[in-house]
Amino acid sequence: MADTAYTPDGSAIAPALTYVRKGFGLKAEVQDTLAADYTGHLVDLLRTLEYTLTAGDTTVRLAKEFGFCYGVERAVDYAYQTRRKFPERRIFLAGEIIHNPHVNAKLREMGVVFLAASGKGFDYAQVRAADVVILPAFGVTMQDFQTLRELGCVVVDTTCGSVLNVWKRVEVYARDGFTSLIHGKYYHEETRATASQVEKYPGGQYLVVRDMAEAELVMHYIAARAGKISDEPALSRDAFLARFAKGASDGFDPDVHLDRIGVANQTTMLARESLAIGAAVGAAMTRAYGEAHRSEHFRTFDTICSATQDRQDAVVELLREPLDLMVVVGGYNSSNTISLAALCAEQVLTYHIADPDEIDVATNSVRYRLIGPHHTETTRENWLPVVGALRVGITAGASTPNNKIGDAVARIFAIRGDDPLVNPGAGTDDTV
Repeated sequence: MADTAYTPDGSAIAPALTYVRKGFGLKAEVQDTLAADYTGHLVDLLRTLEYTLTAGDTTVRLAKEFGFCYGVERAVDYAYQTRRKFPERRIFLAGEIIHNPHVNAKLREMGVVFLAASGKGFDYAQVRAADVVILPAFGVTMQDFQTLRELGCVVVDTTCGSVLNVWKRVEVYARDGFTSLIHGKYYHEETRATASQVEKYPGGQYLVVRDMAEAELVMHYIAARAGKISDEPALSRDAFLARFAKGASDGFDPDVHLDRIGVANQTTMLARESLAIGAAVGAAMTRAYGEAHRSEHFRTFDTICSATQDRQDAVVELLREPLDLMVVVGGYNSSNTISLAALCAEQVLTYHIADPDEIDVATNSVRYRLIGPHHTETTRENWLPVVGALRVGITAGASTPNNKIGDAVARIFAIRGDDPLVNPGAGTDDTV
């Protein structure tokens, strides 16, 4: 979209500010409010002490990459600027700005109205031309863009640049007749937006796989069609379509649209799994069509978000140290936070909490999300030992503000009866 207004048939009308992607130049005006809402002084202290804070017998180690990434900072900043720019207008948000309950609650307090999901997009029935609609960091579908263009309202687009890079890759796949095989969650806003990019081209197709297990189903089907022996029998066509009904484009036919595949990913998935899926599918296509014809049938491109990768790498580095447990702070619907928790759980007892309020200091209990596919929550009493040496690792998803990370650290020390602000130190442990 250009910075102009459009009629439903796409013709331009009188110039008007309807599409904003670079903010309103009000960063300085909202900076103090942002700092008050999200700055974490205890996190700043941890940084100055080599990410290690010791008080009494308690040591907290913070991963060196954590919390707000640039894309999230930008999205939140632009949302605050929008409220400042339009104090009297109705402001709507397509879904959640990011997947963090604290940040979204702040926007609601500012009078931002959250639009509900509808089909593969959002319900804009209450939006009028005089209103403002903020697009989240995840982006929105092509259909959403078309609806907003027809409404003629002000659109503030905070879509992350890393997401836009994936869109460009998927668009090229569709243009060249390749089906986009997307490693992601079919119901996630970012994946829905990415998948919709194929619709820019007639006949564009996509298929979303959640994990390596679903990717293997695709590979078995490819092998069967090519008459190759596979270690597992392939699903029938009907069974395949039923299995991927929610993650496939309209008109998708596995007998036709798995002939040429381009791999992409939701930017917040577990990076190593995205890379492994790309490599495995590429190998499957080579077996099916031969090395000489691989490029005719398969493409891949590393679209993993650097911030997601950095946070996962930092956690892997931290887990090399002796830790008694890990605390991961971030929304339960935050994909990158879930990925961090899964990495930690492979090595040490891990608690994924949506917010530090889940830690009850008075009762020494914690409410947390179990690591696994069922998204269940539970409460554990006496989760922290109150005596003896304790080393706790902590990290946070890319949508978690520093003040919430600091609050979690403070509550851990409070349960232990230690004050990290009294003679804080980095301890003497040679392993740190």
